[in-house]
Amino acid sequence: MESEIVHSKLNMASYGCGKALNEFFSMAFGATAFYFYEAALGLDSLFAGIGFIIYAVWNSINDPIIGYFTNRPFKFTRKWGRRFPWMLIGGIPWIFCYFLIFVPPSTAQLPMFFWLIFTTCLFDGFGSFWFVNFMSLFPDKFRGVRERRNASGIATPIGILGIASGAILPSLFYQYEHPATFVIAAGVVVIGAIILFGLSIPGSRDEKVYVERYLANYEENPNRQPFFTMLVKSLRHKNFLVFIITYLLYQFLVASMIASIPYVNNFLLGQEASATTMIMAGFLIGALISIFFWIRAAQRTNKNKNVLVVAGYYLAGMTLVLFFVRDYWIMVILLIVWGGGLGGFWAIYPPTFAETIDEAVLMFQSREEGIYNGIFQFFGRLSTALQAISFSVVHMLTGYVEGNQTSQSAEAIFGIQIHFALIPAIAMFIGVTVFLLFYDLTPEKIEGIKIRIKELGL
Repeated sequence: MESEIVHSKLNMASYGCGKALNEFFSMAFGATAFYFYEAALGLDSLFAGIGFIIYAVWNSINDPIIGYFTNRPFKFTRKWGRRFPWMLIGGIPWIFCYFLIFVPPSTAQLPMFFWLIFTTCLFDGFGSFWFVNFMSLFPDKFRGVRERRNASGIATPIGILGIASGAILPSLFYQYEHPATFVIAAGVVVIGAIILFGLSIPGSRDEKVYVERYLANYEENPNRQPFFTMLVKSLRHKNFLVFIITYLLYQFLVASMIASIPYVNNFLLGQEASATTMIMAGFLIGALISIFFWIRAAQRTNKNKNVLVVAGYYLAGMTLVLFFVRDYWIMVILLIVWGGGLGGFWAIYPPTFAETIDEAVLMFQSREEGIYNGIFQFFGRLSTALQAISFSVVHMLTGYVEGNQTSQSAEAIFGIQIHFALIPAIAMFIGVTVFLLFYDLTPEKIEGIKIRIKELGL
């Protein structure tokens, strides 16, 4: 069964709506939250940086803890599944908490600062229950190599539509000079998230046969290893550690570029807020067009690692090119080209990560996707802290003036270019090089791992 494609394309598309929901929120939050507090409301750069660092640290810590907590059977597991109930418990309040971020009760510095910390941490706490279990579902639900690539090939374009919606919809409703319009934009995001959440439900259900298999194995060996024991063991798993380092630097690139776009559009390119639509659409079009070719390359070569490395270096190189661009339409065109690399990384990293999960299953002879995905998200979420540090340091060093949305000095604009492209390009190049040199899962090893997992009934 594991070697065949056992799920319909419609079911894969429904799972993809869950991916779209996460990307929708990530994009809407990343593209507006930092700018809203620092540029629109005038929160001091240092306060904004500290607030987002605290959010990122909480974001990172709660993922592995939630992954460990939910990675065991409960009374409802046999009836409702391992992952699906937690996705419902976390997903519904997660959606409504997003709105709270954009309605601070005061515009004084300290109340804004504490409201930023409280609402973002609340938002992420519920989001972690949803996302850790959503990601844990992928390697368990889609077992075969070919099915994983097909599922990723279907889910990734839908995820990109979520990114497009998260990038474009808010910018149609807010104006740089009117902070109150960001509240309207947040309301639109909540409505969109509710729709995506509903569409994702059919594809987010656990497979009963795998739930029963998991429960049978758990009954034979009910003793769980302590959280910190599992944490240490997972970080000693070389391929997993290499993958999450690469993923961290990739997420840092994406977070930095997305959060930089309002600054670039306003101060570097001199455009109205609505002009971000074409900027966002540019890289999304490139990503959508390229996905088919990256999936095809992976299917033909049967080497996820090689395809991921090519996509990563392509992404790093094109990001560096963007550092030199100061014209709006050239920026849009080059972002289409840049999106080609982004599409490759988006499409290939889920099946590649699933390979490391399979290796972990064989190493521990138990399914610990929850804690692995929690740790995976721990490192991925640290990208937000790196982005906040990067922005705050660059802005303070280059004289960026908080709350001024009409003009900035040449030095401040140069700083925006640095955190938009130069720093992310360097980070991505380092991440891909680490992956190239140290990740050693070959198709032959992967096939052997799958055979052993099947023999062990895992």
